[in-house]
Amino acid sequence: MKYAIQWLRSAFYEIHVYLMMAVIGIAFFPWALVSPKGARVACMTYARYAIWSLGWMTGVKAEVRGTPPTDEVLIAAKHQSFLDILMIFAAVPSGKFIMKRELMFVPFIGVYGYRIGCVPVNRGKRGQAIRKMVSDVAKGLTAPGQLIIYSQGTRTAPGVKMPYKVGSAVLYDQLGQDCVPVATNAGLFWSRRGIYKKPGTAVVEFLPRIESGMRKNEFLSELEVRVETASDNLMREAGFDVDNHNA
Repeated sequence: MKYAIQWLRSAFYEIHVYLMMAVIGIAFFPWALVSPKGARVACMTYARYAIWSLGWMTGVKAEVRGTPPTDEVLIAAKHQSFLDILMIFAAVPSGKFIMKRELMFVPFIGVYGYRIGCVPVNRGKRGQAIRKMVSDVAKGLTAPGQLIIYSQGTRTAPGVKMPYKVGSAVLYDQLGQDCVPVATNAGLFWSRRGIYKKPGTAVVEFLPRIESGMRKNEFLSELEVRVETASDNLMREAGFDVDNHNA
């Protein structure tokens, strides 16, 4: 019975949070069309509302640890859930994502993503897209802010090990910016698939920055160690048996 009630609460949240995406998207649309600031205010409003309502509707609380950056940096994050997207974006002042090009054609997400400076990337053409993005930044065509990339390229379920892709290292090298790694355990509470939301405290943790200047292969190795170690620790803290899961 307890599981059934929680599933119903989760289902209600799932329906309502996407309806609110439409409501907020429509309400802010005129401002977003004329000003990137309007688009950013809309996205921030939605992210904060989604996180707040998640807490009282499903019992999933959100906690941000560490110091979110406010300067121009590369953020290389672990990606387990839609929730970590919301939490990271809400924690920084000018976040913009490297995102799958297909998302640019999704209602509201596409227009708002473009207006806040997100960079669409073609599947299978990631290197070409990254080169174009670096070129756009150099020409001043992309607004300054915190560029967020998911180093494994996709959502990974808790405890699943996937390689870190070279895109993060290429950006780190060519942009010449510091990198702030981000760990998370959000997938334990809001999974990649399904509706059910498990009550508890989802955490994203901003780790100490990796200063610019490392070689690409050294950077990628250091990034993976830091993010995977911290994410495993967060999952253990939440009661997930990382060691046996990986055995």
